[in-house]
Amino acid sequence: MNFDIKEKGLSEQGQLRIEWASQQMPVLRSIQKRFEIEKPFKGIKIAACLHVTTETAVLMQTLKSGGAEVALCASNPLSTQNDVAASLVVHDEVPVFAIKGVDNKIYYRHINSCLDTMPNLTMDDGADLVTTLHEKRKELLEKVIGGTEETTTGVIRLKCMARDNLLRYPIIAVNDAKTKHFFDNRYGTGQSTLDGIIRATNRLVAGSTFVIAGYGWCGRGLAMRAQGAGAKVIITEIDPIKAIEAAMDGFEVLPMKDAAPLGDIFCTLTGNKNVIRREHFELMKDGAVISNSGHFNVEIDIDSLAKMAKKKRTIRPFVDEYLLSDGRRIYLLAEGRLVNLAVAEGHPSCVMDMSFANQALSAEYLVKNHAHLKNGVFPVPEEIDKKIATMKLESMGIKIDTLTDEQKNYLASWQEGT
Repeated sequence: MNFDIKEKGLSEQGQLRIEWASQQMPVLRSIQKRFEIEKPFKGIKIAACLHVTTETAVLMQTLKSGGAEVALCASNPLSTQNDVAASLVVHDEVPVFAIKGVDNKIYYRHINSCLDTMPNLTMDDGADLVTTLHEKRKELLEKVIGGTEETTTGVIRLKCMARDNLLRYPIIAVNDAKTKHFFDNRYGTGQSTLDGIIRATNRLVAGSTFVIAGYGWCGRGLAMRAQGAGAKVIITEIDPIKAIEAAMDGFEVLPMKDAAPLGDIFCTLTGNKNVIRREHFELMKDGAVISNSGHFNVEIDIDSLAKMAKKKRTIRPFVDEYLLSDGRRIYLLAEGRLVNLAVAEGHPSCVMDMSFANQALSAEYLVKNHAHLKNGVFPVPEEIDKKIATMKLESMGIKIDTLTDEQKNYLASWQEGT
């Protein structure tokens, strides 16, 4: 078996951490039990480009239980948990190509190693696997029947490919499932991002001014958690509707140029480029901390910050100090990459349970229905979304009401009014 990981000797530690995560993933465990019996992926090869975390390991085990041949590479150079990669290789015989901290050359070499398995299905988080397949490995496309995409950034890229008639197979946008973005993006990103910032800096959040760029589901999740920790939260937005939401949720809303002099801690969660740039660095106070929890390391204009600095040093793990010519210091976390995964451990297992249940069931759906799907980006089928929500409620011991026949008839009619 071909693989590329940091050290096999880390496998025992990784196995224990995977077991710990699995205990908080009852929906995926239930799916795994069914997969073991039905083998929906028999004869199917799956190439997955995901953050190599304990929760991803449980997903890989689930797919293997369903009969799939799986290969895994990292979807971010800094998000790999080396002990998890080792455990998957040693204990689950999954080919893994992932080492925390690799450069871009090795990162894409790992993606190509994953593609060398000649997959029938792709699982992506950010669309680097899919774009590499379409641009560099076109000879493999004819074997691919479908794919899934985990994150907002990846879905945006894939929809652009579909718009330009370049996407060569159907892909399900897992990110757009209600049981994914309402929970993973909001509660998962909110908690794990704050966790990463605190781990990196050991700064007190209470009493600080916390500037959050973007009020999508990820941004509002972080705003809620930062406010809960005692911060004064400022939101920056380009969408007037989201700006109104933020204001009515009780947050101050400002343009970034007005927020820059006020912030102690900054975090970008927009999916866009150069959200914090030179004109903002010039206004920041001494000691400002800047971070990113969007998928790619493009949201902060790091090149401009480097040009402004007369000196750079790493003052703590994952904390780079940029000393500016006027004596101010600006601290960049995790090289501008996903702070929640580079520094912390990513989302809690409880919310990833639903996200990866969507991955597993969407992959099964593609195997059964790919012949009826055109090339393009499709939503998770509503019945899958609702099934996962029902399974999650059951695992939490929560019961809800059901419609009476009278209520069903009322909702299906138009005659009854005031």
